[in-house]
Amino acid sequence: MKWENGRESDNVEDRRGDAGAGGSGMGRGIAGGGIGVVLIAVVAMFLGVDPSMVMSLLGGGGQQGPAPASQQAPAQRPPQGDQMAKFVSVVLADTEDTWSALFKQNGSQYRLPKLVLFRGAVQSACGRAQAAMGPFYCPGDQKVYIDLVFFDDLQRRFQAPGEFARAYVIAHEVGHHVQNLLGIAAKVDAARQRVSEAEFNKLSVRMELQADCLAGIWAHHANRTRHILEGGDEEAAMTAATAIGDDRLQQQSRGYITPESFTHGSSAQRVRWFRRGLDSGQINQCNTFEARAL
Repeated sequence: MKWENGRESDNVEDRRGDAGAGGSGMGRGIAGGGIGVVLIAVVAMFLGVDPSMVMSLLGGGGQQGPAPASQQAPAQRPPQGDQMAKFVSVVLADTEDTWSALFKQNGSQYRLPKLVLFRGAVQSACGRAQAAMGPFYCPGDQKVYIDLVFFDDLQRRFQAPGEFARAYVIAHEVGHHVQNLLGIAAKVDAARQRVSEAEFNKLSVRMELQADCLAGIWAHHANRTRHILEGGDEEAAMTAATAIGDDRLQQQSRGYITPESFTHGSSAQRVRWFRRGLDSGQINQCNTFEARAL
């Protein structure tokens, strides 16, 4: 992936040095539900919207609400020479340029999200979350949260190496920000109070697959205008999408699959919708909520 000479975003907050960042996180909710961190990591991986939603779906409590402002020091910019932080910053900037142009074409203005780098655990407007839950987007503060250790897990645990696989992760979370700006996230969240858990799982799958498609939209336009893709990049993203499908994660974690509990979609579905966005570059091709077949 060609990124080294790209613009860096001004919207990256480095909270890896915050005091207490490696604390117990959502420990109370985990203990109350009798669920270990490892299992939550498997179930929650790439939920990408709101860590408290995981605890809701699993029957746990979780800690809610943002931390008092006095508990957080002012965010810092990533230090010079931190190559992984620079990579994240460049990818975020590329999504900013892409979505700003697409929103402008449709007569709207794109509000730039923040991206927070953290280590171990972090407090967001959606509650306190642990790194084991994976990257996520919080609509309450319009921020994407990533512990960079996840990228090591992506390569070693999920056998999905490559820079474009990492870029796909960031673009997926930014896709949730786009959904938030378009009002889709609010509608799905409101439905949580009206439908059964099984029905909400189905809505969650459609939302996650749409975020995959939106990630593909970004890749399509970024490559068309800035030629970011190199040989093997598309395959790297497809490998990542395959590795984090619900069926693959369930099979690896417990040896069997229960489709009714899917919250993100199968490996094949995730690949299909990312590919759909990548090939078409058209947002109207990402309407997973009206698709008869996923």
